Amino acid sequence: MDREELLGATPEENGAPQKKQESPLVSLEKDLEFYADAIKEVAIEIMVEGISAHPIFIAHQHEVNIGELILNKEELNTDWTIQASTLEEFVEKGIISKEKKEPFLKVYKKPEDFMCVFVIVPEGANFIYYPYKKGRG
Repeated sequence: MDREELLGATPEENGAPQKKQESPLVSLEKDLEFYADAIKEVAIEIMVEGISAHPIFIAHQHEVNIGELILNKEELNTDWTIQASTLEEFVEKGIISKEKKEPFLKVYKKPEDFMCVFVIVPEGANFIYYPYKKGRG
């Protein structure tokens, strides 16, 4: 079996130039910028209602079983779905081990200024902190 049979028709075979695959983080940044006000509102609500002092948002493109759905990519015609969660839920579900909770809190940025985002991609997952007012004001 040769390459074409394994991979199907590739773009260069159709006369179209091969487009370099863009990092999913480029579209994530665009979506986070778009979602920033809504995410901040939810973060403040989580803190004010005493649910948690440490909101965590999950950004994904598939399906995850943690947190509450707040921004659906299908409904909003974006690339990423966002779910709201908390540090407590992450510890409870074992995503952050009890031993790692204190080190996590040491690097956790001020939730009034930054959204803590757990980004899930096929290659794995990681935490990022994204400022609410990136490039504005």
